[in-house]
Amino acid sequence: MTRKRILSGMRPTGRLHLGHLHGALGNWVDLQNSGSYDCFYFVADWHAITSEYASTESIRDNSINMVIDWLAAGLDPDKSTLFVQSAIKEHAELFLLLSMITPLAWLQRNPTYKEMQAELTSKDLSTFGFLGYPVLQAADIIMYKAYGVPVGVDQLPHIELTREIARRFNYLYQKDVFPVPEPLLTSVPKLLGIDGRKMSKSLDNSINLSDRGTELRQKIASMFTDPQRMRKKDPGNPDICNVFTFHGLYSPREVVAEINRSCRVAGIGCIDCKKMLSARIEEALAPVQERMDYYLSHLQEIHCIITDGNARATKIARQTMEEVREAVKI
Repeated sequence: MTRKRILSGMRPTGRLHLGHLHGALGNWVDLQNSGSYDCFYFVADWHAITSEYASTESIRDNSINMVIDWLAAGLDPDKSTLFVQSAIKEHAELFLLLSMITPLAWLQRNPTYKEMQAELTSKDLSTFGFLGYPVLQAADIIMYKAYGVPVGVDQLPHIELTREIARRFNYLYQKDVFPVPEPLLTSVPKLLGIDGRKMSKSLDNSINLSDRGTELRQKIASMFTDPQRMRKKDPGNPDICNVFTFHGLYSPREVVAEINRSCRVAGIGCIDCKKMLSARIEEALAPVQERMDYYLSHLQEIHCIITDGNARATKIARQTMEEVREAVKI
């Protein structure tokens, strides 16, 4: 039986953190291991340039490090195709052709466009590339005729735009070249950074997959807890404590229940609670970091994995573009 193809990617803007692991990467590994899907995961380095166009010097190193993080987290190049977007030049050609047929109003109504402009006020995002990145995203997806794209609810507008572009292409050129991809909704836990804001590399508040030892413990020790709990003898409210949220991911169920009870009656202090969390996260990340260390000392293997993935992706992209050129009659 032919497996359904899925595709997703990440921008290489720095080391991956626990938000990436629980929000996307862990789900990628599960989809890969389910045996039900033909998985394609790509390094979205062109997408990184949409906001980092003035400082591109770290993108290559970030791309390598991100693939290392993927492999350390459990992606398997024998089960998934891992490739770099910019190595497949057909993405740029399809992006160009799709930009010819995409109404400007579709891009201007994209909710993420204004949100990111408001969030990244230190950067000038009033560029064509930033406005048009959803078209490049659509090219990335439909190039491989993906059945589905694993996303959180906040990404649904992007996938709907891709669906509209695919339908418009098929309608204009009277040929069903592209299947209309489905969103594969994922349950993304709301993981906040150590300062209580959204975990983000740009905010410097993340716990990275590569953090260990003193660095990891210091980050967890500085995490915000219940703001109303000023002293150890004060009862706490785990429902609004970010440390407790992490315990829910990393501690056994019975431990979580005991922390929940003890915190509410001031039976456990925040310092001890954080020490327990540090031990749990260290234990969970140990095998990930062991694989990370292996690949960091075997970089040639990483380059071979990427080269092989690029070749696999190129073969499909070239076939797709032959169909596209025939439909457009160029």
